[in-house]
Amino acid sequence: MKFTWHKDDSTKETVKHFLTQQGVSHRMLSTLKHGQGRVLVEKKRVQLTETIQMPTAVTLIMEPEKPDQNVPESDGPLTILYEDSNWLVVDKPAGLTSVPGPSNRTDTLVNRVKGQLKRQGSKDLVPHVLTRLDRFTSGLVLVGKHRFAQGLLNKQLETKQVQKTYFALVGGSLEKDHDLIDQPLQRAQGSFAQEVAVTGKKAVTEYWVTRRFGPQATLTKVKLHTGRTHQIRAHFAYLGHPLLGDELYGGALNYGIKRQALHAAKLSFIDPFTGQKLTFTSPIPADLQAVLADFEHSAKDQHSASKN
Repeated sequence: MKFTWHKDDSTKETVKHFLTQQGVSHRMLSTLKHGQGRVLVEKKRVQLTETIQMPTAVTLIMEPEKPDQNVPESDGPLTILYEDSNWLVVDKPAGLTSVPGPSNRTDTLVNRVKGQLKRQGSKDLVPHVLTRLDRFTSGLVLVGKHRFAQGLLNKQLETKQVQKTYFALVGGSLEKDHDLIDQPLQRAQGSFAQEVAVTGKKAVTEYWVTRRFGPQATLTKVKLHTGRTHQIRAHFAYLGHPLLGDELYGGALNYGIKRQALHAAKLSFIDPFTGQKLTFTSPIPADLQAVLADFEHSAKDQHSASKN
């Protein structure tokens, strides 16, 4: 992994300060101190404490991360919407776990991306999932191919420059067409679920009603302003309108959807390597489309019956 920047001014600064200004994280600088990489100025190796002043070229060379031998490569299918030397944008199906855990270490999104990288001959075989989705949430996932990409995107995530839009089909009829749910969340005692609590971490979800299906359900477009675990699911449950199919949060299970009705439909971020804004979209998948179609047909039937 090799990256070169050009210092264009005559400001006196340390190599460490210059690299920090380029987005190199303190964690990555620490790995350099421990011999897991090197910095070159005009092709000559230097220490982070050395001073540079005149316009010059600064090159960062990082050793590949050591892959986890307990996370094997998988040849499972991937729907790749975008790929370059730094990023993968994948359309994840519902049911595929994002990262390995005690219950699955062999065929998660990470295993499949690792297999993809191995087939490409990549030396970096540690995928970094940057916009993780729950197992049964479908849609767009951004993966960094190496730790430097992860470090740069983490800064955008912290400053909320990464934009994520979802479609959520919730039970009942929401009172407002648009609202901002600003309620802190924490893990409920003895459960995997999150709950609203004054002692929780700040969590903000914004939604717009897209389509109402009478008293049964409401289709919403949702934007995350924070990234807490189960945030959308927990916030709508707090409103008394849990997602259809979401058994953990009390969602209705009798509408033909066998998972929480949540889809990550749009993703935007600024590529820190090029400065270009990248935007990706994913259509609502077939299982959710089928439920929406059933509601549409039911609404038409009710409308016809009311005319007779």
